[in-house]
Amino acid sequence: MHAPPNTGTPARDALDGAITAIAAAGCETPRLDAELLLAHVLGVGRERLLSDRDLLVAGPAVRAFQDAVRRRAAEREPVAYITGRRGFRRLELSVDPRALIPRPESELLVEVALGLGAGARVLDLGTGSGAVALALKHERPDLQVSASDSSVRALELARANAERLDIDVRWLHADLLTDVGELDAVLSNPPYVAESERAALAPEIVRHEPPEALFAGPDGLDTIRALLAQLAERPDVRFLALEIGAGQAPAVAELARAAGFDAIRFERDLARIQRVVVAERST
Repeated sequence: MHAPPNTGTPARDALDGAITAIAAAGCETPRLDAELLLAHVLGVGRERLLSDRDLLVAGPAVRAFQDAVRRRAAEREPVAYITGRRGFRRLELSVDPRALIPRPESELLVEVALGLGAGARVLDLGTGSGAVALALKHERPDLQVSASDSSVRALELARANAERLDIDVRWLHADLLTDVGELDAVLSNPPYVAESERAALAPEIVRHEPPEALFAGPDGLDTIRALLAQLAERPDVRFLALEIGAGQAPAVAELARAAGFDAIRFERDLARIQRVVVAERST
């Protein structure tokens, strides 16, 4: 007796329908989104979606893919929250709405910290998913890396990532620099979006990502001001790297100088925006 033929929808056809639905919802990268979602549902690499003409979407995968496309198109849920993972430098992290989705721009924080001296005590302040702390410790295991967040739920996610990746980072539930101990360097992707910019943000951000990790007062600088006020009393911290919003560089540089940092430079992201302020104490 011959086995019944495979039944299902060719993957390419399923992709075409998903791309149409996601594009109609106004998402910026419908093809990429559809490919990532289908690859996740089928448990294959994206390249196989196009190279394997016999690949089918069948059985439970049909409903799972339909649900993923609905969440992306109708609810504008970010792809990373639907798949539950996001790549960051050399790591793949688990992500969910307890923390911001790690962005490529935040990789600059890791890059600037790679030049720190051997054994430096580094804090990733506002760690979220743990992305910056884990990537830095992975690439510079000699550093003493700590990570803090005011959100217990975000720290649970970060700890789970550390355990899965087997990377040793010290986790702290803390508000800014309160009770974090002595440090040589602070890295941070703090909240820096102005309240007035809320309406201009994509639905993926305002509907799904934690607002406490995004917004920081009328000009977006409330958290940065509070941090630099504390750093003015912390001469042990000789290196600071802050991710900031477009146009905030001059104001943050002035705040850093007032806090005692005298060597200040900026790192630009791929869009040529001054995205990270690096401040050091030379004396």
